[in-house]
Formats: sequence, structure tokens, C-alpha cells
Amino acid sequence: MSWIRKRDHTVFSGAASLGICGLLAGIVVSAAAFPAVAMSGLAAKAGAETFDRLPTELTVRRAPQNTYLYASDNRTLVAMIYDENRKDVEINDIPPVMRNAIIAAEDHNFYRHNGVDMKGIARAFVNNKSGAAQQGASTLTMQYVRMAISYSATRPADVVRATEDTSARKLREMRYAMQVEKEMSKDQILERYLNIAPFGNGAYGVSAASQVYFSKPPKDLSTEEAAMLAGMVKAPSAFDPTTETGRPLALNRRNYVIDNMTEIGAVSPAEAARAKAAPLTVNGTRTPNGCVNSSHNEWGYFCDYVYRWWMEQDEFGDTPYDRERRLKSGGYRIVTSMSVKTQDAARKHVHKRASDGNRNAIMVAAVEPGTGRVQALAVNRVYKNDDAHNEPNSDPAKRRNGLKGTYPNTTNPVITGSADVHGYQGGSVFKMFALVAALEKGYPLSYSIYAPETYHSRYVVAASSPAACPGRALYCPKNAVKSMAGVHNMWTAFGASVNTYFIPLQERAGAENAVDVAKRLGIKFRAANDARFADDEDAASQWGAFALGVSSTTPLDLANAYATLAADGRHCEPIPVIEIRQEGKPLPAAAPRCNQAVAKDVARAAIDAARCPVGDRSETSRCRGATAAYVRRAVGHPVAGKSGTTDGERTAAFVATTKQLTVAGIVADTDNANTTMRGGGDGWGNPHTEAVNPAVYLTLADAMEGMEVEDFTPPSQRMINGKQVNIPNVRCDSEPDARTRLVARGFEVQVAAGRWDSHCPAGTVASTEPGGSTIEGGVVVLRLSTGRSPRQAAPSPSASVSARPG
Repeated sequence: MSWIRKRDHTVFSGAASLGICGLLAGIVVSAAAFPAVAMSGLAAKAGAETFDRLPTELTVRRAPQNTYLYASDNRTLVAMIYDENRKDVEINDIPPVMRNAIIAAEDHNFYRHNGVDMKGIARAFVNNKSGAAQQGASTLTMQYVRMAISYSATRPADVVRATEDTSARKLREMRYAMQVEKEMSKDQILERYLNIAPFGNGAYGVSAASQVYFSKPPKDLSTEEAAMLAGMVKAPSAFDPTTETGRPLALNRRNYVIDNMTEIGAVSPAEAARAKAAPLTVNGTRTPNGCVNSSHNEWGYFCDYVYRWWMEQDEFGDTPYDRERRLKSGGYRIVTSMSVKTQDAARKHVHKRASDGNRNAIMVAAVEPGTGRVQALAVNRVYKNDDAHNEPNSDPAKRRNGLKGTYPNTTNPVITGSADVHGYQGGSVFKMFALVAALEKGYPLSYSIYAPETYHSRYVVAASSPAACPGRALYCPKNAVKSMAGVHNMWTAFGASVNTYFIPLQERAGAENAVDVAKRLGIKFRAANDARFADDEDAASQWGAFALGVSSTTPLDLANAYATLAADGRHCEPIPVIEIRQEGKPLPAAAPRCNQAVAKDVARAAIDAARCPVGDRSETSRCRGATAAYVRRAVGHPVAGKSGTTDGERTAAFVATTKQLTVAGIVADTDNANTTMRGGGDGWGNPHTEAVNPAVYLTLADAMEGMEVEDFTPPSQRMINGKQVNIPNVRCDSEPDARTRLVARGFEVQVAAGRWDSHCPAGTVASTEPGGSTIEGGVVVLRLSTGRSPRQAAPSPSASVSARPG
């Protein structure tokens, strides 16, 4: 904002001249603008008595400017966002031919008057009295004042007042114009005028107009092009060269301006003849605006994320209206965090496995560990508002209500989530949160648990639930295959995704603590039922299936969570920008917002375990088995990750991370999360292995190409082995006696559901889990005896489950 302040001296020789000017203004302006009231005594009196008392301080706000979004390379344009297509340019970037053209079109005496052209007013008065075509006698300075008042108005009534056809408005413009001329040079006035003037077809200011009509910057305008633009300012709609009716008028107006340029000596007669002979050739292409008109359609989802992120930032306004207005008119230069290389790789590998018309969406997000900067968002969808040609909605209820599906066209934030887009079940990738919670409780990576084929947990569920133990209201998860049963530590259980290891591990660590870890790592619980558990510690403590990923999430949240661990526990809010500048000045809103979410050693231990599922291992890890062993070979860098598939293959998820980049993906039907992906004409026998996994790890591989190899820091010996203490032998003791002995040694005691065959009397302790030793203060689970001699069969409990391992 700039201010025009009153000075002590007048624009003429003294106060007397100012009064004469006011008198003339009152009479002549009324005559020029409103012939019907010409020479009225009221007009003369008003001019003489009030002109010198009119305000001279003019508040000039910067006219709305385009906001430009660039990729992380600081040069690739992603999108433009604006209310009015305008980009201010300095006078040195406006060629003399354009300056002369606007003077020839609007104000021949611009360099000879002091804001008010009294000769022009007199000429208009005589002309209007004669009955000829009406003339208004406004100077360029007065026109600039009118537009500046309109743009600076904060109320609709002020905008109307700035443009109403009254003598009061003319007098006000004249008074302001005289003051403006005292405060600014002619070049400054001309620069501001040419940056604020409307040129039609959504173009405001000469820079936008040059691009819209001629696809060039103003410095490259020819005489005939400059004359055409100058001629349009008077009536942009009437003189629109892109319309059938406007084209001949625009041509005549152009030639009229060229003749005037000859009259003021700006061009020679020969130059004028050549310019008038030139054909009228224009593009008339409106400048792309908004995310639906991004430079590449597949970048629209990233642009949309920038927009949604902006709308949540208090730094840009107190209300959503204020924030949106600033984004669309503030003239920001935003360097986004979108990496063209990573973004294009993600889109390529997503589209290779699913067309835009596939009902199942493969959604991929990439995040930089340690900053939270989002590098890519890709999905097999067209970023478009039009759903007229979309397929029927796969949700029966929505389909009955006539709602179309979200494919192939949608602008929904399916990758990043919103209040309306809650996300999709993550599956076994959530086992990480139970693992971290256990590490924080002191359980080391080497902590061993016997994982049976089916595990009787202490978590209460409805007896009618398919996940309930037969005839009981307790949660009974089981593994995908029987061969998973056996003794596992964190490395082997995470590598093979053993459900019946992680549910007892979650019991020991506390489900509420696993939920808290997820929150700290950036998981947002958007669905109402998920939030009910997550926001209530007592409810969370009974969220038995949490570690198996029954909660909804998004690819962006998952990528951010695993990126936090890859960054040694440093969590950063996901952010889509690197730099934001306004008028050349950087704004602090682009800075990463980070905190230490988990201890470094805990994060390093978690990553050490997460190297096992993807075929990688450290010097300290003890991996056995991998659900995605091919990833390490493909990526070619030290890598960690996890896969997850829900029961019925409704969704599949995969995360892979290096030290420098984390990529996560989910494949799901975005219209109906209960739709199975098995079969359905999509060509995927197993969506887990044939869709999302390659899209994720191949995106990571392409993005990492040429980057320095960085290894993960190994965990400490304390995180590997913990502080081990011997467990007293309580075999065949009564439950109360065993509990007393164990509690006295500092252990927490739990009793396993169900009974185990053993030689011990019924109801006494058949064995403990673990046996031999465990961490100091750890949980010791008592298995009570049936009193029957053991058989070769596996432990007796059995049940069905609701989630598959990854």
C-alpha cells in the first residue's frame, strides 16, 4: 500500500489559482459530463466553495496480482492462481511504443498538464454544447485515480461510488489527480496506469494483455500491437478482437490510435502506414487459472494440496475468505516442494498399473524425511470437476441416489485426505506403531514371543464378530498361514508380518500407547469411529485390532509417519512449499515445522526392524523372511518399509523409505471402501503385490537414481538386547503364588486367555511367556494348565480374524 500525502504548496501558483480551478471544475466538469445541468448556479457554487476542501490523501492499494506456483527447481511453472489476471511490470519493461500508444489513445497532453487538463475540459464543454459526440475530458491521471479508488475500496458501496456518473465523482477525481501529480513522476503514474487498466478476456494490466493477445511480454510489442491494446482500454468488451462483432471495431480503433501516434509525433507517417497495413492477428487465449488448469493435469492434485494447505494457515488471514483472497490476489511467488522427477515417476508407475478409468485408485505420496516436504502426489485419476462421463458409483446407496463415481474425473483429495475423505484401512503397515510403543516401553528388538497360529487376546469384542474367539467376546487374531507360528522377535515378526506376535506385543506395550505413537508420527484419525477410539485413552486401550491396521489413513499420512522414523524420530508436518515470496520478500510460513516425536534410538531400532520386510538388513539385524524381498535390489539404496493388506483384499498399502525419501501408497476403491479388489475385471490377482507395491518402490527407485547412498544409523545395544533379567521358575505354581513371586521381582503379570495342555495340575501355571528371561519390569504372561498331558498338536485356541498380514 502507498499513501499520497498533502503538501503545503499547490499545483498552480497559489491559493487563488486553486480556487479558479475549483470554479472551473464545478462549471465545466458538470457541462462536460452532464450537459443537462451545464452552467447551473449550484454547480458553480459547489465548485468554488468545496473543491479546495476535498480530501487529498488517497489510499492506493496494490491491485490484485497473479500468484505463481513453481516446482522445487524454482523454474518449472506448476500453475497460476488469480482473481484478475495481472502481473505488475516496471516502466523500464514497458516499451516507449506502448507508452506513446496509451497517451495517443487517452491523453495527448499527459506530459503537459498537472493531473487536470483544463484545456481538455474546455474543449469537451464546447464539443458537448455543440451536440457532437460526448467527451469526458478525463486525463490518464484521473482515470488512474478512479481505478485506484475502486481497487482500494473495502465495501461494495465504495466501489459504486468510485464509478458513478456524478459531478461529485469528477470533482473528487480531479482533486486527487492534482495531488497525485505532486507526489509521483509522470513515468510512475503511467506505470501504475498500465498495470491496473483492464484489457478484456480476463487480462488486467499490459503484461497480462500482451500474453493473452500476443503470447509475448510487453517489451516485445510492435507498434500495431501496442496501438490495439491501447485502443481496448476505452471499452474492452466492445473492442474485443477475438469476437466476430468486436474484431472490425478493434481494427478501426487500432488504426485511430496509430493516427493519433502520428499526430503527437510518436511515429512517422511511413511507420504509421506500415502499422495500419499489418493484419490484426491475435491469440485471445485466456491465461490458465487454478489447479484444474495446471501445466500438466497430473500436477493438479499437488496444486490442490497447496491450495488446501494454504487455506489452513492462520498466517494468511483470520478467515478462509481472507486466505483465499490473498492467495488469488496477493501476487505470491510460491516455490512448491514438488519434484518434477519424483512426481513424473509416481504418475508413470501408477498409470502403468491402472488406467484413469479403473475403479480402484492407486494413490502414491512421497515425503522428504527431516523436512516434511511433499515431493509427489499421484493417482490414476483425471483432475477435473466434470463428472458427467464418470462411471456409476460403486457404493450401492450412493448409486441409488444418482451419484456418479469419482473415476475417471475427480478433484477430491483422495491422496491427502480431508474432512470428507477419511482415508482407507492401512493393514499391517500399522504394526510399526505397536513396535515403536514396545521399544519405548523398554522391549528390545530381540524380544521373543511364541506366536501361535491363533492368539487369544484380552481385548473385548462383540461375540458375534467374525474376529471373536468361538463362543467368547474376546478378540482372536490368527496368521495368514500356519507356517508363521513359532517363536519370533521384532525383526522376524515384522519381516514376515506375524499377526499373533504383534497383538500380544501391543498388549504388553498398551494399545493406547500404540495409538499415541501413531498420532505423534502424523496419523490423523478423520473417520468418526476411529476418532472415538483415538481420542479416548480408555477406548484406545481396548482397540485390539489397531496394530493390524483397521483404522483409515491416507498415503500422505503413512509416508509422513515412516519418514519421521527415517529422520531419527524427527517429525515434520507435511508441507508442500519450500519458499513463499511476496514483492520479493520471503515469508516465514514456508519453514518446516518439526519436533522430536520419538527418541532417536527408538526410531533407529524401528527402522532396523523395517529393513527386514523389504529384503534389506543391517549389521545388527536378525531378519528371517520378507514379504517384499525384491525392493532392496530395485531401489539400490539402504531401504526400510512394510506392506499391508486387509481381509478380503479391500485395500492394500505399502511404504518404502530411504534416508532421503519416503514413498507410500494405498490401492482402494475410493467410492466404496468395502469393495474387494480381488477380480472385478481389474486384472489383479493380488492387488498387494501387483499394483501398489511396484508403484511405490519403483517410484522410489527412479527418484533415488543418481543420489548419494546413505545408510541408516544402527540402533544401540540397549535397543537390540535391552536389560535382561531372569524370570523365576513358577511352573506348576498356583496362579496367585506365581503372580506374587513375579510382581515381587518387578514384573507385570498377565494371564493368557485359554488353557494349555501340560503335566501340571489344572489351573496352575503350565509355562510363562517369555520363558527364561525378559526385560527388567517387562510383562510375563502366565499360561494356565488344562491338567491334561500334552499332545503333539499345537496349542488349543483357534478362531477367525478380520485382518490379513502384509
